[in-house]
Amino acid sequence: MSEAAFRSGFVAIVGRPNVGKSTMLNKILGEKIVITSDKPQTTRNRIQGIHNVPGGQIVFIDTPGIHRAKSRLNKFMVEEALSAVQGVDVILYLVDGAADPTKETGMIKEVLAGVDAPVILVLNKIDLFPKSDLLERLLAYGDVYPFKEIIPISAQTGDGVEQVVQLVHGLLPEGPCYFPDDILTDLPERFIVAEIIREKIFRMTRDEVPYSVAVVVDSFKERPDGLVAIQATVNVERDSQKGIIIGKRGDMLKRIGMQSRQEIERLLDTKVFLELFVRVSGEWSENSRMLKEFGYSS
Repeated sequence: MSEAAFRSGFVAIVGRPNVGKSTMLNKILGEKIVITSDKPQTTRNRIQGIHNVPGGQIVFIDTPGIHRAKSRLNKFMVEEALSAVQGVDVILYLVDGAADPTKETGMIKEVLAGVDAPVILVLNKIDLFPKSDLLERLLAYGDVYPFKEIIPISAQTGDGVEQVVQLVHGLLPEGPCYFPDDILTDLPERFIVAEIIREKIFRMTRDEVPYSVAVVVDSFKERPDGLVAIQATVNVERDSQKGIIIGKRGDMLKRIGMQSRQEIERLLDTKVFLELFVRVSGEWSENSRMLKEFGYSS
């Protein structure tokens, strides 16, 4: 009997903001490589997560949530997501299973118009509604688009996630191993560090502040004793936001720094010295030069 072919390929994960795309990817990889929060539009860039399975390698592409964009930053985010459905081998379209299916119909048809790749609808958050409602929701989505499969999951608990992986692997073409089998992402450490800091700001501040923040790692140096010294700048758009990030007597910035440092140390498996600075950078989310400087440029 001949040996089974090695299957590999690229899989785009798309959907509205806050439907659990990043949570699902982290669950698949078994490690946190993508930041998450309960606020929509946390993910801003396309992020590749590499998952090896027996007889194959799946490169998942996490994307920003698709929404009606107004600012230059948000338009960049939506372009990142929409461009990801082109040239991939499989598309995972995630929806919030607890939400009204009729509100997704127009978006699904718009995003998937003209795509050639097989599309799997992933009905997430099944732990948040009665199981008796599941069949009705599956039938509602079945009439929207000729999905290859509709799979109910809970990205939070992991229920159904392995079924998604197995189905995706079976749909991939024969191909090479694109990445070494000991890495989870092709992202540089600087990018991940900046994202960790931004996640802590998302989780610890409110209102418009998280959406007005861009983090840039200015310096990343490993010292002879193994300690990694990192300097990063938190860019905001207004003085009031700078005050919130710094906090009374610098307390908020200290908390952000401490929680960020602890997670960065787990990531790098070494001691870290982290310095954070806060700078007002005008309306950076509308400034093409600053968007490019902060890493938000196609």
